[in-house]
Amino acid sequence: MEDLLLVIKGCVDETRETSDSLTPRQIKDFETMYDYITKMGLEENPLPLDLDTKPKKRGRKKQTKPKNLLDRFVGYKGDILRFMYDFEVPFDNNLAERDVRMMKVQQKISGTFRSVQGACSFCRIRGYISTVKKNELSVIDAIGAVFNGKPFVPFLDSV
Repeated sequence: MEDLLLVIKGCVDETRETSDSLTPRQIKDFETMYDYITKMGLEENPLPLDLDTKPKKRGRKKQTKPKNLLDRFVGYKGDILRFMYDFEVPFDNNLAERDVRMMKVQQKISGTFRSVQGACSFCRIRGYISTVKKNELSVIDAIGAVFNGKPFVPFLDSV
């Protein structure tokens, strides 16, 4: 699966230079390969046989970690392949991870926040700064605009 996703990423990167989408044939071929890999994975990782003679527990049977992962690949196929359909969607989530990293650094240095309000304020300020950076604006100018009563508010094209 990893190899397939990297092949799709490479194809998207090449196509991005000349077009804004893959051809319907390419998309269909990649979806077919994705479905085949998940199908083979599900066949190779069935639920374990129930050999216990103990009384049955209520609820669902415990599943293996590979089975849970494969179920996610099946259930979230559209989200996993979204970068293939829409070239504006990044292949990875490094930006999201970087946004969370600052919070983890703060916790590591200070141990914790002194109050829930302090944590909320920290998140609100970091979120605002992150949004300003993603919109390619000056952070200093944006913070100054907040204190002048004219904060930057991003415009949403479609909700």
